[in-house]
Amino acid sequence: MEGISEVRWHGRGGQGTVTAAKIFAETATSGGKYVQAFPEYGPERMGAPLRAYNRISEEPLYMHCQVINPDIVAVVDPALMKTVDITEGTNEEAVFLINTTKTPAEIRNWLGLKGGRIFTVDATKISLETLGNPIPNTPMLGAMARVSGLISLDHLIEQLKINFGKKFAQDMIDKNIQAIKRAYQEVREE
Repeated sequence: MEGISEVRWHGRGGQGTVTAAKIFAETATSGGKYVQAFPEYGPERMGAPLRAYNRISEEPLYMHCQVINPDIVAVVDPALMKTVDITEGTNEEAVFLINTTKTPAEIRNWLGLKGGRIFTVDATKISLETLGNPIPNTPMLGAMARVSGLISLDHLIEQLKINFGKKFAQDMIDKNIQAIKRAYQEVREE
């Protein structure tokens, strides 16, 4: 679909994947784009696999169906790649962003991909070192700002301040901003 970018997020309950998709959409909105963000849950419990989706456009969106052919796939929990086909519905130009210690070349080889662009970032390590817990959603957002071209880092930080300002102390907001900036810088491309 021309002019529309579709994103599919893979994660588990408790990793902040749905929150990441929501903040990603709100950031795109603050940048003047039209967006949709919606989750797809299995059993609603901590650790259960889930998917979340974004649809982003410069023009109003009138379709309201599931994202079947994503342009970008973000994998928050790399263990899911053992049981979920993260390449499902993608084409030769798809962008993959994986939370992993592996290099993009290792991921390409492991997935058997010929085309597309692969990016990796150790979002779990960044979240442990900056936030003190393994919730990799904000580092993944920083990496998404860098690889997607759909949102800017500045808009993302402003949107995080708005969203997190309602529920977290300033110290925690500052740590999340640090995690975003660090992931933005540390993301690796093949």
